[in-house]
Amino acid sequence: MINVLRLETTLCGLSWFVYKKRFAAMASAEPQPRFGQSVKGLLSDKVGSCSGDVIALTRQVLKGSRSQELLGQAARNMVIQEDAILHSEDSLRKMSIITTHLQYQQEAIQKNVEHSKNLQDQLRHLLK
Repeated sequence: MINVLRLETTLCGLSWFVYKKRFAAMASAEPQPRFGQSVKGLLSDKVGSCSGDVIALTRQVLKGSRSQELLGQAARNMVIQEDAILHSEDSLRKMSIITTHLQYQQEAIQKNVEHSKNLQDQLRHLLK
C-alpha cells in the first residue's frame, strides 16, 4: 500500500489532503497470508505502516502550527514597527516645525545685531 501525504498551504490557513492509493481495494479484500507469512505478521506490518503515516501527519501538523506561530509573531512585530514608524514620522514633523521657528529667530537676531551695530556707530558719532 502506498500512502502519499501532501500538505497544501494557503493564505488563510492549512488544508490537509491525504491520498490513500489502493486503500479501498486492500480494505475490501480479505487479508490472505503471503508465502511464509501469517495473518498476524501481515497485520503487524499494516499497523507499522499506519503508525508511520500517523507520525508523519503529526510532524506536518506540528510544523504547520509552528509556522502559524511565527506568522502571528511576525504580524505583531510588524504592528509594533508600524507604531514606531508613525511616532518617528510625527517627531520628524515636529522637528521640522522647530527648525523653521529657529531659522526665523536666527534671522530676527541677525537683524537686531545689525541694528545694534548701527546704533553703536550713531552713539560713537554723537559722542565725538
